Amino acid sequence: MITKFDSLFAGHVDMEDVGYEGIPVNDRSFSDEYLATCFDKTVAIAQVMDRNGYDTFWMAEHHFQPEGYECLPNILLLSTHMAHLTERINFGCGFNIAPMWHPLRLAEDFATADILTKGRVIFGVGRGYHTREVETFGSPLLDQQGNRDLFEEQVELILKSFNERSFSHHGKHYTVPPRVPYRGYELEEITLVPRPLTLPVETWQPIQGATPRALDFMAKHGIKGIIGGGVAEGGAIEDVIMAYNEAEHRAGRDTLPGENLSIGYHFMLADTQEKAIEEAGKYYEENLKMFGPLRLVRSLSDEQIEAMGDPKRAPTAGLPTIGRAVERGGFLCGPPEVIIEKLKELEAQYPGLDRVSVGQPVGTPQSVILEQLEWFSKEVMPEFATAEAAVPADN
Repeated sequence: MITKFDSLFAGHVDMEDVGYEGIPVNDRSFSDEYLATCFDKTVAIAQVMDRNGYDTFWMAEHHFQPEGYECLPNILLLSTHMAHLTERINFGCGFNIAPMWHPLRLAEDFATADILTKGRVIFGVGRGYHTREVETFGSPLLDQQGNRDLFEEQVELILKSFNERSFSHHGKHYTVPPRVPYRGYELEEITLVPRPLTLPVETWQPIQGATPRALDFMAKHGIKGIIGGGVAEGGAIEDVIMAYNEAEHRAGRDTLPGENLSIGYHFMLADTQEKAIEEAGKYYEENLKMFGPLRLVRSLSDEQIEAMGDPKRAPTAGLPTIGRAVERGGFLCGPPEVIIEKLKELEAQYPGLDRVSVGQPVGTPQSVILEQLEWFSKEVMPEFATAEAAVPADN
């Protein structure tokens, strides 16, 4: 039963001339001052969500993007700031990219945020998908096997530091603590200071390829999964949902399909589905222009990816359309009753699902995001079993 509604925002600035015929992704460049407007935009979204009964505002960690698409480098710091500007909304790390951190620095920073926000930050980790980001910080990404090996060891070390007051770790990449003399004795164990007050730490991870190794790792450590709605194609991908459920069973958990998962969607409300599709089309296209060349949309051919960089070729290159995305159920478009119907079908199909994330593609301006989130909260959320969503705050 769906009881929680979230939204994901990766931190894009407002843009002009978006869509397949708009400015190519690699040709965008904004001033330092304009890139910094993403922070006020993020705060505005959080405050609208806070007033209107949403459960969690998810943000993504990214670096080095003068193009303006993903401009939030430290979501733990930002979450702590925004907790003082809101009343009840939770802040989700969607996601901290572990290979760009020392794992114990990430653990300390999360623990600090957990304490300062009184438990309103939700921990999340990912492997990364931008070579410019991960490789610049000295970790592998082109070497996917190396990236996976590093990530898994980092997460194991982080969770050990959360769950054990005194611990040690001896792995391929980390020896913690180092065998060095300290104040008259030789270190054998170490303690994270501070440790989170909210234990056990709820941990989330994106599900992209859904390989058995990845899903078994998540199930082994009790890590929950987010499917779609950000860089990934949105909607409920049945094969992925069932594969995660099977991994949970292999780990000894008797869970229902959809349990411990969040399903993400992009959406656009309008008086008719046709109008919603028309209004959302250019934002859908901009999102695909951004993420397609990063090989995050499996259905795209090399020729299509190349055509996306040329606004003259793109419109006739047979690229995916918003209409097709709506037909396949990955993008929700239409009046409230249409979206309610789609989500009710999702709820019936996956009885363990209790969390859905809804938001807008990169390139969507602040005014549209705020309007859409408020409209959704008032006419869609009350139809589901969440008392907080049914009675939005007055101010």
